[in-house]
Amino acid sequence: MQQNTPIDVKPINKDKIKMFLRVTLYLFVITVFEFAIAFTVPHEYKWLRIFIFVALTIVKAYYIMSEFMHLGHEKGSLKMSILFPLLFVAFLLFILLFQADAIYQAIY
Repeated sequence: MQQNTPIDVKPINKDKIKMFLRVTLYLFVITVFEFAIAFTVPHEYKWLRIFIFVALTIVKAYYIMSEFMHLGHEKGSLKMSILFPLLFVAFLLFILLFQADAIYQAIY
């Protein structure tokens, strides 16, 4: 018994391809900037480098969630329910870094 299944070929959505390439370019530029900071900023500015890395990582995470997880097109309350915990965790990590360094300095 033979069975024929028609195949519908849809045209390429050029807007989606442009959006994907734009997001990829933005993430690439931010990553190159982070990489440049890692090799150009002296080690005396350790906390500045850490702050810049954390800030740029949050920017990249937000951009990925906004575009690839389609969070940028949702209502504000849904955005905040996802972004506030992310910002809280980032803030918690930042505070833990300072506390760990303070405890280490106090002990040793």
